[in-house]
Amino acid sequence: MPTETSALGHLWQALLFAIVPVVAAIVGSAIAAFRRPGPVMRSHIQHLAAGVVFSVVAVEILPDVVHRQHPLLLVIGFSLGVALMLGLQWFAKRGEAHESGTSSSAGNSALFAGLGIDVFLDGLLIAISFNAGAKAGQLLTVALAVELLSTGLALSATLGGKGMKAGRIIATSAALFSLILLGAAVGALFTPLLTGALLDLILSFGLAALLFLVTEQLLVEAHKEPETPLSTALFFVGFLAFLLLGMEPK
Repeated sequence: MPTETSALGHLWQALLFAIVPVVAAIVGSAIAAFRRPGPVMRSHIQHLAAGVVFSVVAVEILPDVVHRQHPLLLVIGFSLGVALMLGLQWFAKRGEAHESGTSSSAGNSALFAGLGIDVFLDGLLIAISFNAGAKAGQLLTVALAVELLSTGLALSATLGGKGMKAGRIIATSAALFSLILLGAAVGALFTPLLTGALLDLILSFGLAALLFLVTEQLLVEAHKEPETPLSTALFFVGFLAFLLLGMEPK
């Protein structure tokens, strides 16, 4: 059982690092609020983010899960992660369909609800990764910062297209992306209490959620634009950079 001091230390560590993707997301929103980047630029950032997140999964999270050697727990946790992400994807698509046939305020509510859950989950994953190791948490934090920079750009472009003013876009984005801090706090308070089977389930869940983020969100959005050699290269640049960062010094 962790002591009160270690629990508070874990909490402050998770919150401190979670600030990084929050700032990145708000910066992305602010940039797009005043000058919207083109779809090609967003695709490039999404390719880079996908490579970075995938690299962190391969280098830090996956080896830890495999090392634990609990196939049944892996299947259960992994399946729960995929099921939740599929549910969030369904909810987001339903919100988009609802948005097209309803008022702007109703559509915004659906958009904010889906994105808010996704952002909260990102914060939770930061705390989970820190429980797997400090290096895993640090690398995932930077990876999610790149991902949420892209998300901030996309959200700002969407809200700006609906006529929302720049100041309100930035304020709305700041409030929404601050849910990362809530997710990180919840994860930091509860994951240290987990041991044995529960910890294996949580790590397997996080593995599935991050893989889903890469394959079904980042790359799907990135491929809405025609593929170019540069966009493909950016995926591998992001992967290689974090592969090198994840290597243990000799």
